[in-house]
Amino acid sequence: MYASIRIDGATLELLKLPLAGPFTVSTGTTHEKIVPLLTLRSGGLEGYAEGVADPHPEFLDETISGSVALLRETLLPGIIGKSFENPSALERVMAVWRGHQMTKAMIEMAFWDLWAKSLGMPLKTALGGTGDRVDVGVSLGIEAIPETVEKALEHDALGYKRIKLKIRPNHDLDLVAAVRVVLPHAHISVDANTAYSLSDLPLLQKLDDFDLDYIEQPLGYDDLHDHAVLQSVLMTPVCLDESIRSSVQARKALQTGATRVINVKVGRVGGYQEARRIHDLTAAWGFPVWCGGMLESGVGRAHNIHLATLPNFCRPGDTSSSSRYFAKDIIQEPLEAVDGQMPVPPGPGIGVTLDQPFIRTVSTYSETFC
Repeated sequence: MYASIRIDGATLELLKLPLAGPFTVSTGTTHEKIVPLLTLRSGGLEGYAEGVADPHPEFLDETISGSVALLRETLLPGIIGKSFENPSALERVMAVWRGHQMTKAMIEMAFWDLWAKSLGMPLKTALGGTGDRVDVGVSLGIEAIPETVEKALEHDALGYKRIKLKIRPNHDLDLVAAVRVVLPHAHISVDANTAYSLSDLPLLQKLDDFDLDYIEQPLGYDDLHDHAVLQSVLMTPVCLDESIRSSVQARKALQTGATRVINVKVGRVGGYQEARRIHDLTAAWGFPVWCGGMLESGVGRAHNIHLATLPNFCRPGDTSSSSRYFAKDIIQEPLEAVDGQMPVPPGPGIGVTLDQPFIRTVSTYSETFC
């Protein structure tokens, strides 16, 4: 019989990691990644997770400062010194607090890592996944069209299973046309990060001409209705990202015809429990999901890889090689794709270990709770 996991203590850190190059989407350009890193401790074991909130509410309404405050003042004091039999027991404790999915996910994901390590099994096994590698695609930020075409060719040659192009108004049709000309048979998708509205319907309909796998989050982050209107007149599947923060929203999106593909980001939806509910719901409806990325460092990237081993993650995810984003990562194990596939880190839990000496050089805040 397995014993409950007692949370003996926690450490919360903020790390500042420069990106290997600027990454531009429709909402702005990122030059460095601020990584909230959480460690939960139980006995001699540690579980790790990183947050995906931004310094400012650009992607969704949560922010790093808000996450830190909620963790310090409410969530961590509510679990330290307590025991939990499994992640479901932990989820029930945090369910009384509304919203804040990204912050809750940090605790829930770190606990999953801790729990899987206590069972001596990889996280993928604890989640119900299988396999030793997952298909991955690449996400290309907004640049001049010739540079984007060059990068698309480069990553297609490396074997990436899907090329995703970030678009925005006045940087869309010509870009997609140029990439499709040089990659006539490649799997291509576009991601607008909410840059359009229904007034752009004639333009969005022209994207049907390019045989795209899907159009990701073209309209408002909180608008299922307009996405349903859009999907009703598009041949290309609409993929929702920002709009889906729970299995309830996923169900409503499917019922109203607002989407045919869902991007599951475990940090966005509050953790693995909710991610698995969305996975199971979409599988029942016969629609695929895939694992999105938030410029995670190695800890978040490892979590995403394990999640993508679940069976309905049948579209390539965003978990491309860590070296595309960071000159040096915060973990000791390299996470590098080979021929468009990312190996699942072996060993108990997420299968990666922290590079503590390097972390000390990039840490801007650290607090221990016990």
